[in-house]
Amino acid sequence: MRLVRIILVTLALIEGLWMTFDGTRALIVGDYVTPSTGSHAGELGPWSRVVTAVGIPPRSRAMKLIFVAYGLSWLVIALAFLLRAQWAWLGMFVAAVVTLWYLPVGTLFGLIQLVLLLALLIRPD
Repeated sequence: MRLVRIILVTLALIEGLWMTFDGTRALIVGDYVTPSTGSHAGELGPWSRVVTAVGIPPRSRAMKLIFVAYGLSWLVIALAFLLRAQWAWLGMFVAAVVTLWYLPVGTLFGLIQLVLLLALLIRPD
């Protein structure tokens, strides 16, 4: 189960570092990282349609702050999970569920994390 924990922490770090970086960059520069060429140049990913549907403009300051806060939360959860804090399993489970909106990568990572977390619940190390 050690490999499962390594995968979980790695995915959490990737999510946390990316969201913190992209949100911080968007606050400073004015926009998220987007493709610079091709048919999707300047477009946000499918996640932007999800947040728009719930009433949050994807390029708003509020959404950028959500990115930063959520990214930092993932980093704290990853560290807590690594240190085996009592609350870390549940924290990662909740964060993985909440990440499902972040199409497509967050959705994939979240699903993998949920399966691996349930595997740990069934067969703890």
